[in-house]
Amino acid sequence: MQRLILFVLLLFGASASILAQTDSLLLSNGNLIVGEIKSMDKGVLTIETDYSDSDFKITWGEIKKITSRTNYLITLSNGKRYNGTLNSMDSLQAEIDTYNPESFIRSIRGKKDTTEQPIGGKEVIRLAEVVYLNALDEGFWSRLSANIDFGWSLTRANNLKQLNMRSGLGYLADRWKITSSFNSIRSTQDDVEDVKRTDASVAFNYFLPRDWFLLYNFTFLSNTEQLIKSRVGNQIGLGKYVIHTNKTYFGFQAGLNLNSESYFDDTPSGNSGEIMLGTELNLYDIGDLNLLTSVMAYPSITESKRFRTDFKLDLKYDFLSDFYVKVGTTMNFDNQPVADAAKLDYVIQTTVGWEL
Repeated sequence: MQRLILFVLLLFGASASILAQTDSLLLSNGNLIVGEIKSMDKGVLTIETDYSDSDFKITWGEIKKITSRTNYLITLSNGKRYNGTLNSMDSLQAEIDTYNPESFIRSIRGKKDTTEQPIGGKEVIRLAEVVYLNALDEGFWSRLSANIDFGWSLTRANNLKQLNMRSGLGYLADRWKITSSFNSIRSTQDDVEDVKRTDASVAFNYFLPRDWFLLYNFTFLSNTEQLIKSRVGNQIGLGKYVIHTNKTYFGFQAGLNLNSESYFDDTPSGNSGEIMLGTELNLYDIGDLNLLTSVMAYPSITESKRFRTDFKLDLKYDFLSDFYVKVGTTMNFDNQPVADAAKLDYVIQTTVGWEL
């Protein structure tokens, strides 16, 4: 009797384990992986299996077929977003069986949604069109992203010490995302004034059809090179992803910026209105490398002939699981700085970091 009970328990445990593994992937090399798909972003899919201590990460282009009963938040390269299941029909095409809460609400109100499928609708797509997946039952943590980088150097000559810190935090919901960053540099040297630089930002995007989005950005900058004690920007505008694939995305944004500045010297604080024009490029299908660059231009509306530019470039190399080495530069140009301040300030940072 005890043996029978033990056998039933083992059989039940095995059955529960098999049922938990609801997703399967057929790869281009013929291998089959069964497990639970967690997410796919920037061309890399993460799947959890019972036979591995750590999750598998698979390039999306290597997947020939996908079978799943899990509900996902799905984003396509044309900007459409769905909640539903994703299953391959053949090696090129897949079917989304979608349930869209917003479409349901609009149908009750008598409004039609011309950009996405109604509740219970199905759509056949090319598998290559999928640029983002996230399992809807994974909860808050699966939608959270975070990173932190550190760099430190010590030079005997003049007792030079420098500390770099870079960090970021973000959250992606069905219709919006919020991201933040905080970067700081502190440098001390004998017989030389300390160098301090801090920049931070909070960005909110609300997604619209066809990869357009509304935006609000809060920015902060302080640096001793340009005698800026505090430069605060409040930006509102509209943006669009022109290219959005599993290899790269490229987009632009435009809007208005309210710029508030105070200085380390006796220059009076002031506010100014500016036009905001920007573009961003991210390349993430170049092996273990990831390149991110952006340019923001601020021609002034209220100050005659004033023009500012912010430029960023980061090159990241993933070398061990979630750890990486990053080399980045940030430049701030102002053609009308305060007296005795530099027009151009730039930093080049090399850091080691970890990301969630």
